[in-house]
Amino acid sequence: MDLDDLHIFRCVVREGGVTRAASLLHRVPSNVTTRIKQFEERLGVALFRRQGRNLALTEAGRTLLGHAEKLLDLADLAEQELRSGVVGGLLRLGSLESAAGARLPPILSAFHARYPDVTIELRTGTTRALLQQLERFEVEAAFVSEPFERGKLSSVPAFDEHLVLITGRTAPRAGRSAALGGQTVVAFPHGCSYRQRLIEWLAEQGTAPARILEMSSYHAIVACVAAGTGVAIIPTEVLDQAVVGHAVERHPLPAHLRLNRTHLVWSGEASAPLQALMALLPPAAGAARSVEPAPQAARSGPPTSHAGSNQRSASPS
Repeated sequence: MDLDDLHIFRCVVREGGVTRAASLLHRVPSNVTTRIKQFEERLGVALFRRQGRNLALTEAGRTLLGHAEKLLDLADLAEQELRSGVVGGLLRLGSLESAAGARLPPILSAFHARYPDVTIELRTGTTRALLQQLERFEVEAAFVSEPFERGKLSSVPAFDEHLVLITGRTAPRAGRSAALGGQTVVAFPHGCSYRQRLIEWLAEQGTAPARILEMSSYHAIVACVAAGTGVAIIPTEVLDQAVVGHAVERHPLPAHLRLNRTHLVWSGEASAPLQALMALLPPAAGAARSVEPAPQAARSGPPTSHAGSNQRSASPS
């Protein structure tokens, strides 16, 4: 694909129409319209449809936009590296809130100090939401939790989380799932792997929660449990940092539930900034730091290199 065509296409999308895009590109509107039509003819699909006075993306257009963002970012990064000899540009990351709040701050701080020419954009969400963002090319890589469907993704173990069940201080002992039947589970929205683990544990004993109260942050989850609203599963490191972490009762989980691994996953070849970030990750407990490549049939280039090889620089904003 011609990068100039992709640039014109992205500009029309961002500006919401041909006229404003033409002004930004210092072209006449007819030239922009012609380039878009020629691009559509070459691709064999329509990228836009009329919506009143504005242009709206078709499904094919939305798919191309994700690829265009990635290709143009890579082109900018390649030029910066060739001109300066230093890795720079933008690294879009996704992360579980638990990792973003408790695990990543020291890593991103070290990254910022070592690689000042890379800006990191960090988004948080559930494992399912983050995998969807990867699929839409909205992030380059994401920290997600087991269990998850790896599919065509490459991955590397990042952190081992120790999970604990929490209840209000006045709640009875809850070391067995049967004792939790009929209670309210406080958790992140659907797609959270910790929530999935708790529901599956209850199902093993033929029981289920009375209801699920969805929250958007760990601070809110811990506060609700402390107030006697229900029960939750939470990483101990997050609980240790929570403002009201002392106001809940901790209960050990069965051995097969208490340890959970967070992975860094990405699609395609890892960029230089991403490889630099992987080099700063601590060794995952009980796991060798090695890349699990995507299935061979899904790969289009040489094998993914192991983290830490031929790495240079990068940093968060």
